[in-house]
Amino acid sequence: MTVYGSFPGARPRRLRTTPAMRRLVAETRLHPADLILPAFVREGIGEPVAISAMPGVVQHSLDSLRKAAVEAVAAGICGIMLYGVPEDAKKDALGTAGTDPDGILQVAIRAVREEVGDDLVIMSDLCLDEYTDHGHCGVLDADGRVDNDATLERYAEMAQVQADAGAHVLGTSGMMDGQVGVVRDALDTIGKEDVGVLAYAVKYSSAFYGPFREAVGSSLTGDRKTYQQDPANVRESMRELALDLEEGADMVMVKPAGPYLDVLAKVAAEVAVPVAAYQISGEYAMIEAAAEKGWIDREKAILESLTGIKRAGAQMILTYWATEVARGL
Repeated sequence: MTVYGSFPGARPRRLRTTPAMRRLVAETRLHPADLILPAFVREGIGEPVAISAMPGVVQHSLDSLRKAAVEAVAAGICGIMLYGVPEDAKKDALGTAGTDPDGILQVAIRAVREEVGDDLVIMSDLCLDEYTDHGHCGVLDADGRVDNDATLERYAEMAQVQADAGAHVLGTSGMMDGQVGVVRDALDTIGKEDVGVLAYAVKYSSAFYGPFREAVGSSLTGDRKTYQQDPANVRESMRELALDLEEGADMVMVKPAGPYLDVLAKVAAEVAVPVAAYQISGEYAMIEAAAEKGWIDREKAILESLTGIKRAGAQMILTYWATEVARGL
């Protein structure tokens, strides 16, 4: 005699039986339009320069940057975030290369805009760290501390030259108090009301930034703990988020992504603007290094890491794998 009810009536495994079934019921999907490609462009080089700590990523020449932008468009990516790497001789205490209309970042913005027009959302890094000889994200006072309000004046100038060069969106990554409001006012003053602000609302002082220092040729000694956020805190981040929104942020970002998925989920649940997350250099380097040693499946690990970031609430993901992943999708 058959006895019914001895085994589970609900069998979730039925929805995992085949690849087609799993695709059908997937709750989170990656799309090329979700991805933003961070790109470094270095002054004074004719060929791309490999970044040793980030296998597969380069400091671009202007020509190779143009090519990368075209490839990103062809892959279906919607955004590119540009970082300038000036010649060491042009760095100074005020980061003046960052506000020079002919500085490397402004030249790069114009080059990409000329190449792809509005087919990519051209985003530019609005921060002084690449351009200062001390490597900090702002102007230092007489005691060697970052002077918040003096730095804001420099950010206003940076915003205007980047917008004039053709950036669609400015990424306020310096973590100075009041930076979003100052940048918004600076843009509106010169009639650039349509240029958006991507606020680095939640940017932690992280050990995972290590490879990025090589990528931008950083001159930093010490750390940025007095202005980037404490990894132990969440309420602090939510306060920063609220302030940036009050000041006029059009989009907000959580950085890093992977180690802070709990924070990303909380931010995504709180706001009514688009949310970005940055899968940073250290996250990239760990997967590449482990894959190189044969410890993990590279392609599967990349997709899983990105899926987790999107599942946590990111609508946009900055990742160095953007073009590669978009092609596969």
